[in-house]
Amino acid sequence: MVWIVLGIALAVAEVFTMTFVLLMFGFGALLAAGAAALGAPEWAQLLVFGAGSGLSLMLLRPVLRRHRLARSGSIPVGIEAIEGSEALVLETVDGRRGMIKIGGEIWTARAYDATQIIEPGERVQVMKVDGATALVWRD
Repeated sequence: MVWIVLGIALAVAEVFTMTFVLLMFGFGALLAAGAAALGAPEWAQLLVFGAGSGLSLMLLRPVLRRHRLARSGSIPVGIEAIEGSEALVLETVDGRRGMIKIGGEIWTARAYDATQIIEPGERVQVMKVDGATALVWRD
C-alpha cells in the first residue's frame, strides 16, 4: 500500500515540475507495489523500485522528453538554437582557432574536421558548441 501511495504522490508532484524525473520514480514505486502484491520481501521490493526507476530514467524519459518537445513546437533557445545554424567566417577557421559571425554575434570557432581550413567570407554550418567555441563545417 505504501508503494502505491508513493507512486501516485510522485506522479502528482510531476505535474509541478514537468521534468519527467518524479514520474519515473513513481513508475518504479508502482513496479515495487506489484512486487509487494506478489509477496516479494522488502529487499526485493527496494531492488525492483531502484531498477525500475533507473531503467525508466535511462530509457523512457528521453523518449517522453523528445515527444513533448516535438509536440510543443517550441522555439529552440541557447545552444540548441545555435547548433545547426549557418554562420559567416570572419577570420580563417582551422582545427585550432578562428572567428565566425552567427546571427549578428561573433564567436570563436574551430573546424569540426581539423583538416579543413575555411577562409573569411565563406559560409559554414555550426555542428556543435563546445563551451564558448563553435565547431563548424564547410559544406
